[in-house]
Formats: sequence, structure tokens, C-alpha cells
Amino acid sequence: MTSTLTVTLAFTGASGMPYGMRLLECLLRSPTHVYLIYSQAAQIVARQEMSLSLPARAKEAAAFLTQRYSPDEGQLRVFGREEWFAPVASGSNPADAMVICPCTMGTLASVAAGLSDNLIERAADVMLKEKRPLILVPRETPLSTIHLENMLRLSRAGATILPANPGFYHHPDSVDALIDFVVARVLDQLGIEHALMSRWGEQRHGNH
Repeated sequence: MTSTLTVTLAFTGASGMPYGMRLLECLLRSPTHVYLIYSQAAQIVARQEMSLSLPARAKEAAAFLTQRYSPDEGQLRVFGREEWFAPVASGSNPADAMVICPCTMGTLASVAAGLSDNLIERAADVMLKEKRPLILVPRETPLSTIHLENMLRLSRAGATILPANPGFYHHPDSVDALIDFVVARVLDQLGIEHALMSRWGEQRHGNH
């Protein structure tokens, strides 16, 4: 990984905001530039699941998250949902990769249909058309046939479907460990080094 890697991160209104916030934290701890976008529904979920009040205005959100995570200067940029002049809105200046975490079935359906009604959907559309990595982290159960067909359509278009399904072979002893399992899988897809958990086989040979 190089220090020039830029990742667009989007939060939507699915349950699972702790995954998104932990991913943001890990990205900002690595030499990665982050473009952040989140929906109004994501703000509601953050308040419900984490008692976290994400500011509605991009400038205020950037200040809030900078105070929370202390990123390097210029490492984090937050964009409004209708900020059409943001770099992520154009294929002439796309990020290296994009993650939607958590991803609602509505957002997934919109991206599968090629819609661009807000900046999150447009940024995802740019990733697909420019053949850049797009990772969707849906958190829904059970899945309807429509959900599954949309996921298949996106997979065929080049997206990675990475459900928020934590494993248990690493013997997690906390909710945070389950969160880190999913976040680790996302970071692996991005090629970003981490030490969130032991990898398969490491414990067996005593390498931690």
C-alpha cells in the first residue's frame, strides 16, 4: 500500500454503524486519505446504536471527526450528500476504492440499477464505470430474492459483496472483536495492513 491511497467511505442507514465507525478509525490510522459521505438515515442509526450525534453539515462533521480521531492534516474530507462538485462525483478524479459500510438494501438496489440520486450512489456508479474496487457491506437478514438478485447483478458488474457476517474461529470475547473481524475483511480487500485479529492458522502455530 502507498500513502497516496484514497478511499471513499459511505455510511447508510442499515444497522451496523459500529462497523462503519471502526473502519473509519482504522483507515485514519493508516496512511490512507478518506473521503467520507453519510446519509441522513445513517445519522439516525448512529444515534440509536452508538449514542453518537453525527453533524448534518460537512464542515461541522469534519471538525467533529477530526477531534475524535486526530487524523493527519488533509487526511479526512467530508462531503455533503448533494455536493456534486466533490471529487467522488466524477470519473475524472475518482478515489482508488470505495466502501459502503453499512449498506442498506435500498442503496444496494439503487447502485445495482445505476441510479445516481445522491452523492453516495453517484460515487458508487463512478467506481463501477471506472472499474475501481467497490465494496458493499450489507447488514440485513433474511434476504429476499430481490436482494439476492441485486447482489448478483453488482457482483457481475465488478463489486465485492462483503456481508457483515463475523466468524467465530478466532474465539471472540467481546462485541468489539466481532466488529473487528468484519472490518479486517474490508481492510484485506483494500490491501491495507492491520493487526485487528490473528489470521487463520496463526494461533495454531503460536504466531500472534
